[in-house]
Amino acid sequence: MAYNYNRLFEPIKINGMRLKNRISLSPMGTFTPNIDGTDSEEGIRYYEERAKGGAGLIQTGAMFLTSKLAQGSPTIAVDSIRSIPRQTLMIERCHRWGAKVSLQLSCGTGRNGAITVTDDVLVSASAVPAYYDPNMICRPLTVEEIKESMKDWENDTRIALEAGYDAIEIHAHAGYLIDQFMSPIWNKRTDEYGGSFENRARFAVEIVQAIRNVAGPKFPILFRISLDHRFNGGRTVEESMKLLQVLEKAGVDAFDIDAGCYESQDYIFPTCYTGEGCMAYVCEEARKHVSVPLLNAGNHSMETAVELLESGNCDIIQFGRQFIADPDFPNKLKAGHREDVRPCIMCNEECIGRIFGRLTQLSCTVNIQTAMEDAMKITKLEKTKNVVVIGAGPGGLEAARVAAMRGCKVTVYEKADKIGGIFRAIATADFKKRIRDLITWYGVQLEKLGVEIKFNTEIKPDDPVLQDADEIFVATGSVPFLPPIKGIDLPNVIDVTKAHQFGVDAENIVICGGGLSGCDTAIELGERGKKVTVVEMRDDVALDVMPINKISITRLLDEYGVDLQVGKTVMRIEEDGVIVVDKECNEVKIPADAVITAFGQKPAAEVPEAILAKYPMKTTLIGDCDGVSKAGKAIREGFYAAMALQ
Repeated sequence: MAYNYNRLFEPIKINGMRLKNRISLSPMGTFTPNIDGTDSEEGIRYYEERAKGGAGLIQTGAMFLTSKLAQGSPTIAVDSIRSIPRQTLMIERCHRWGAKVSLQLSCGTGRNGAITVTDDVLVSASAVPAYYDPNMICRPLTVEEIKESMKDWENDTRIALEAGYDAIEIHAHAGYLIDQFMSPIWNKRTDEYGGSFENRARFAVEIVQAIRNVAGPKFPILFRISLDHRFNGGRTVEESMKLLQVLEKAGVDAFDIDAGCYESQDYIFPTCYTGEGCMAYVCEEARKHVSVPLLNAGNHSMETAVELLESGNCDIIQFGRQFIADPDFPNKLKAGHREDVRPCIMCNEECIGRIFGRLTQLSCTVNIQTAMEDAMKITKLEKTKNVVVIGAGPGGLEAARVAAMRGCKVTVYEKADKIGGIFRAIATADFKKRIRDLITWYGVQLEKLGVEIKFNTEIKPDDPVLQDADEIFVATGSVPFLPPIKGIDLPNVIDVTKAHQFGVDAENIVICGGGLSGCDTAIELGERGKKVTVVEMRDDVALDVMPINKISITRLLDEYGVDLQVGKTVMRIEEDGVIVVDKECNEVKIPADAVITAFGQKPAAEVPEAILAKYPMKTTLIGDCDGVSKAGKAIREGFYAAMALQ
């Protein structure tokens, strides 16, 4: 299907603000602010790079109204005049590229607060359980505190105007504090801020009015709201329509609409399993009830963005992690080079996973330069080097790309007949489309950079090409780990990678191993109507998976009826099934027509170690051959290897 991407580049106005196109950087936390409440140079450059790349609107991540209500989460201190100079710096550096900048303001996470970063009892609309620790009962905000917060909204608006922001977006989605006031499941109040619909909406309406009182009639006020909480008892799309109408009447100039809350976290941070354009469905009904512009986020590709705009149900598309993966994608589209857009693979590993898991600033699995644009700037070497890359998996491909960009003569040797390695081989499911897209992108980039790829060629330590090379990058990947289980070599047994490559004709399948690879394979086979059982020796499956992704995986395993046999160890494999033993040493046979082994991988280390021993001064090992991990680690190591060339 042919797409006319010009639709993305049509101008649009939100109240008094004119945007040059329909492409917006979705508001996402960066974890870049300094401890004094000002943003770091890395944070400023992060926003500037997306403005330079062609965004019409730059939305900051949620900045908290006051440190008290933030309850420990680090953001820019937008309630303090000391934050103004560096905010102005960021805004004007974005304006320099023609982008407008919107400050997303939040009065707090409420019951969703991270209890590990605050010593206080969390606040909420009512005395409801905290999300992360249901044993903690939140403290309801008093009426006096609510009234005082309205003064804070006015103060922060004044500071936003002084800094030079073009708009303010009220963060009221995802079940955060404002949403807790708007939703009956969390708002149990009996005063003027609870009970009736009008009372539950009062807190949000007064916030809109507080901003308008300071900003004036032409200043754009955006309102981000989840229209569908996607859990039993949460607000539905139909129930949200009345809220939109009340808020538009109160003075909201545009609605940033999506779905999800912390009870359905894989929609707040959409996964590959939720699919592309996964929250576009909320727009059609919203369009019927309000007249102001609508913005929408949710794993959009350029194609789903065009489709949504052409439907008439949305006016501006929010791109989040796609902008992290490729800040220049709007300019590439505008220039007619869709093939050069590096895809976000929707893995959640190095963006929100890095923030949640390590409490450090965001990065990206496929774009190592994210939030380190200056420190990781790719520059040409003074002298050309002859670089040999062994292995065309993700680590080798990234090393080859960056080395070529630095002016090196690069040759890649790959023993298979395609690039991508295991990463490509296992990407057969529909939900792994973006991985296939990434491998295609690498192929295009290497061709444009003049990198020669020699397929069906296996390099040994004594190969003459190694002697002639200035630098050797070895990225030969990993091989399946096969434990000494009786029957593992039977004809009805297949390794998980080969199962993806050649398919499995059987209808009743047992997968040995419940890690990410085993679970993904179970979901893919379940989608195809197969009867699937997963055997895992630990107490749960997908324990090696980023927690938000695990939410999607767990739901889909249940949806496709996958039988999870946890706490059980594979003892032997027979022609018609698998013998397992539980923790009480009870032996059980699970019938199967075919058995897939997904016990993990081990480094293909023999050749790499031999090459390193022979050429220690010019050899770098990359990715799984030096220690099995995820593809993101291999890509990062490939980038670093090429960047380290001198």
